[in-house]
Amino acid sequence: MNISADSSFIVALYLVDSHSLDARRRMAAKPLVVLTPINRVELAHAVHYQVFRARITLAEAVRALRAFEEDCGRGVWASLDLPARIWATAIDLARRHSPALGVRTLDSLHVACALEFGADKFWTFDERQAKLAKTVGLDTSP
Repeated sequence: MNISADSSFIVALYLVDSHSLDARRRMAAKPLVVLTPINRVELAHAVHYQVFRARITLAEAVRALRAFEEDCGRGVWASLDLPARIWATAIDLARRHSPALGVRTLDSLHVACALEFGADKFWTFDERQAKLAKTVGLDTSP
């Protein structure tokens, strides 16, 4: 099974939030989940934003990102580069679905990645991305 995930899913695994238990439960079966450079950038920003908001310490941020890198090294994530066609797909998604769904750039980029990588499932805790993913035929169930 080919699974693509957005950053809300990945963040829930490395920082404690309201979705962490669900994310851990999904990962317990050790599925191979696609990881893109977009996920990496958003994870770094999300973790350090929590430091800015004084919700975690810098030391906790470093530990979370180290745990992520260790998981990358152990093959928990299937790291893939972005093919050039991701951009055209994201533009098409914006054109066709933003007027009705209000999706933003990163929403369309995450869903475009899932489509271009041939994902069977798209895991997200973001309502806008879930709506877009369902609209284009992706399965967002656990």
